[in-house]
Amino acid sequence: MKKQNTAKGLIFLVTAAVVWGFAFVAQRIGADSMPPFYFNFSRYLLGSVSLIPVILIFERGARDKTMHKNTLKVGIIAGIVLASASYVQQLGVVMTDSAGKSGFITGLYMVIVPIIGIFLKKKTGLQTWLGAVLGVVGLFLVCLNGSKLTFTFGDLLLVVCAVLFAIHITIIDAFGDKIYSLRFSMTQFGVCALVNLVGMLIFEETNLAQLNEAMIPVLYCGIMSVGVAYTCQVLGQKHSEPTSASIILSTEAVFSAIGGAIILHEKMSVPAYIGCVLILCGILLSQIKFGKKSKA
Repeated sequence: MKKQNTAKGLIFLVTAAVVWGFAFVAQRIGADSMPPFYFNFSRYLLGSVSLIPVILIFERGARDKTMHKNTLKVGIIAGIVLASASYVQQLGVVMTDSAGKSGFITGLYMVIVPIIGIFLKKKTGLQTWLGAVLGVVGLFLVCLNGSKLTFTFGDLLLVVCAVLFAIHITIIDAFGDKIYSLRFSMTQFGVCALVNLVGMLIFEETNLAQLNEAMIPVLYCGIMSVGVAYTCQVLGQKHSEPTSASIILSTEAVFSAIGGAIILHEKMSVPAYIGCVLILCGILLSQIKFGKKSKA
């Protein structure tokens, strides 16, 4: 059955976009005190645990064995992809040292989603390729420093992150009607926390003082960005067309720039701002479908 856009879906998706946008600010601040694996382990563990009381309230009667199996399987796969994307993103945010820039580069995942659809034998229109071109030109301007192109390793990591998030959103779209949304969210966050815990124990030196210093960013990213926003994404996609959902979620990049400007007092060059606009236009264009309207 074809999904219909609803007010409920709109509210869920806008909430996710706003929370995620400002999460770039929290990630940037948290990075000053905590290494990537430790930061992500803390926020995803918190996000997973925070969903337990919500599940007991809204999915208490979940008894379908097939949906439980799907929820577990898809949750594990999505959790591994999410862990990879989040780690790469956190490194990228640290290296670029800009919440706004990080948000717009990461937002390219909306352009990549329909391109991935090609490999899933989905039709990809001309507007998708035009959107991709605008995105690449915009990325070039964002990375332009004066007359020199400064495409750093941090920028590359954020592009890789965008690809991983595109895969993540494709997984949710493919299985969204076959899983229990809240249980799926808790499962993928738990898996993500476990993957980051392993990385933390092997590669990082950590202590409680680091966590205490970054407590507010961790709480925001754990409860709001993870527990609230990712769950809103899953619920929103259940009540919206994939195209509409992608367009709404793409405004995350705008909110990251707003948050960076207001809270971190970040500023970019004029070409970089133009590049951000082009990336946003590319994102929107890649998600819009042009076609003949059906007669009543």
